[in-house]
Amino acid sequence: MDGRRKTYVAVVVIQAIYTGMFLLSKVAFDVGMNPFVFVFYRQAAAAVFLAPIAMFLERKTAPPISFLICFKIFMLSLCGVTLSLNIYGVALKYTSATLAAATTNSLPVTTFILAVLLRMETAKIRTGAGIAKVMGIVFCAGGALTIAFFKGPTVKLLMHHHLFSYHGQVQNTAASSHWIKGVFLLLLANALWATWLVMQNRVLKSYPSKLLCTTLQCFMSTIQSFVFAIALARDPSEWRLGWNVRLLSVAYCGIVVTGVTFYLQAWVVEKKGPVYMAMTTPLALIFTISSAAVLFGEILSLGSILGGILLVGGLYSVLWGKSEEQKTAASNNGDIEKAEYELKEESIVEKQSSTPNARIQHACTPA
Repeated sequence: MDGRRKTYVAVVVIQAIYTGMFLLSKVAFDVGMNPFVFVFYRQAAAAVFLAPIAMFLERKTAPPISFLICFKIFMLSLCGVTLSLNIYGVALKYTSATLAAATTNSLPVTTFILAVLLRMETAKIRTGAGIAKVMGIVFCAGGALTIAFFKGPTVKLLMHHHLFSYHGQVQNTAASSHWIKGVFLLLLANALWATWLVMQNRVLKSYPSKLLCTTLQCFMSTIQSFVFAIALARDPSEWRLGWNVRLLSVAYCGIVVTGVTFYLQAWVVEKKGPVYMAMTTPLALIFTISSAAVLFGEILSLGSILGGILLVGGLYSVLWGKSEEQKTAASNNGDIEKAEYELKEESIVEKQSSTPNARIQHACTPA
């Protein structure tokens, strides 16, 4: 298998893993698992899984951790991991796995908005690329509002033979007033995750050991999530796992999602770049829609479908604008380097022509 096919397989596996995360999390919450307890167990499993790997691979190369870096990692885990995952868990109880996958497409757009506000990105609205970025933001906002406030006719992809019998709970939840609250909680969770993406770039410049930094975030998030869970889940029965879907979802999200996708995403970004990785995000939506139809017999509304299309359109619009700006910048840098090279060559020629030997040779040259 050549390198191109390997990257194709890798991105499909990554999005399939995220599909499993959406579905298993929804199943765990629908059978009564507390979202705050779920996040605590998930982060604990991730920390236990990653700690020995990080110590083995980066024990000798990791720089020392100062108090300032430790505080930055603590705040990074609080904002982008603990709060984001807890809000996401509550939102998923109110909505559906398909909607969670759909709103994930707003993540690159939200990240771009935050980067513009922090002056890490620019939006030149006088260029085609800048207009595409702005239109992408408009599409995403329109998609979110469409999902939240417009239902329309319903579409049931498979009428029979779904594997789980609690799909009626999903339907009732989708029809209730909690749906709008769930949509905006999902968007808030994505906004916090986007903040984590932007701020992590700055933290990694101070502490470049990526795997150890991720492990520390999981460890600190475990402590933070425990505080949330112990305060909001007082019933001891909510903490029991057992050999059931609760334990499966915790192990899957903590080990497979955090562990496996970390390496796969890093490998794909290294081979193809972050834009290529972001462009594959809609695959998770396609996988989730088809899987939810088979497993849950999930009912989709026209508003959810149209909103998902707008979100995906906004994603690709922003990514196209970003790609065009990178091409323009690369072309301009190439022109500048070429001009500097020519100027340098001319300077060398002028210096050579001004030397005494060059003047003598010029004087002796026949007319």
